[in-house]
Amino acid sequence: MPKFVIEREIPGAGSLTPAQLQAISQKSCGVLSNMGPSIQWVHSYVTGDKIYCIYIAPNEEMVREHAAQGGFPANRVSQVTTIIDPTTADA
Repeated sequence: MPKFVIEREIPGAGSLTPAQLQAISQKSCGVLSNMGPSIQWVHSYVTGDKIYCIYIAPNEEMVREHAAQGGFPANRVSQVTTIIDPTTADA
């Protein structure tokens, strides 16, 4: 199943409170539950003005549909083609 990185531009994202992040997470999980098991949120990275989310989904359209249903921005959706880490240097 393809993996995607979603870049969400959210001014002040890094200053969101734990309660605000919880509310966003709950909204996302609710939409995912309604969409079925073919799309999965893995985790997200919160930075100053953006949130980068990692999703597993059959296609980009499903990722964008999740964003639309949840009212979340999806400024850029990129399919992951390869994953590398420090052990790649040993190959």
